[in-house]
Amino acid sequence: MKAAVYREAGKPLVLETLPDPVPGPGDVIIKVHRCGICGTDLHMTEGHQWQFSPGTVPGHEYSGEIVEIGANVTGFRTGDLITALPSTGCGNCEACHHGNLALCHNAPGVMGGYAEMMRIPASVAIKLPATLSAADGALIEPLAVGLYGVRMSCVQPGDRVLVMGAGAVALCTIYWARRLGAGRIVAMSRSARRQALALEMGADAFVHCGENESDGIIAALGGQPDIVFECVGTPGFLMKGIQHARTLGKVVSMGFCTSPDQVVPAVAGYKGVSLQFPVGYALKDFHYVADVMDAGHVDPKMLISSVVTLDELPTVFEQLRGPNNETKVQVAPLALQDRLGSRPQAWAATIPAG
Repeated sequence: MKAAVYREAGKPLVLETLPDPVPGPGDVIIKVHRCGICGTDLHMTEGHQWQFSPGTVPGHEYSGEIVEIGANVTGFRTGDLITALPSTGCGNCEACHHGNLALCHNAPGVMGGYAEMMRIPASVAIKLPATLSAADGALIEPLAVGLYGVRMSCVQPGDRVLVMGAGAVALCTIYWARRLGAGRIVAMSRSARRQALALEMGADAFVHCGENESDGIIAALGGQPDIVFECVGTPGFLMKGIQHARTLGKVVSMGFCTSPDQVVPAVAGYKGVSLQFPVGYALKDFHYVADVMDAGHVDPKMLISSVVTLDELPTVFEQLRGPNNETKVQVAPLALQDRLGSRPQAWAATIPAG
């Protein structure tokens, strides 16, 4: 099979031919139909303290069709379209008991979506409802990230919410904050490229990041935010969130910054601001997102700005490190259309620029 492999920090992914995966007991093999490019993948290939091991095939926002089933697997059959929690668990640690397998350090993750095929433990696989396409399935993971973070914040009806950033995680956070009862929601970003999309996902207003941002936030929210979601992942924004939050407010870090980030604890202390660092999700979150999508409450394809082939991936991956107009880029390793007959190249035309 063909795969895009991480070999060296700061270097493009390398297209290689690898052996086709073979299912072990409890596994299924899928042909990958879609895999989203996540900002975490970009961060973990830049050579910072936290990075992939050389030889890793990244890609954890995937969906695909089952083509082979291992021994002792029930509930699935060939031809099923699935997605999966990109984490397994040991079943014995505190993280596993909590249900967040992403925090288990005793079991491997389930990555490899930047390839034509993958081996997946059936225990973390989810059969997609018949109404959902492969593109929908590959968006369940980022939607689950937003859901987990908003739930962890314990947002209350009427809370004033600031979402810093306007990328995919920020947009998913806006969606769930609106759905779970937040009051006014303001999105803040350095540019207005995704302003229309942020408003469509549930924000009430959009503020430009800059010299007068604090006044703009307070005016749009009617006061300082009760909860700030930091979804940028760039050094300096966590401190900025602390400064914007009201006294006794919350700052929820969802940007997954992998570089050292200076914070002045006394500033947070004298405001009584609490900091939260949600990472991961539970299998029940994946099921919940799939059920919500199946019920027609969200059309996730509005997040997809481009679809690229596996051959194009290394070049596009490097382009995403710099300024760009993309929101969520998905890879179609086998260049197949979705089960519902969607036309990938047509999606970009329906999405507001940036």
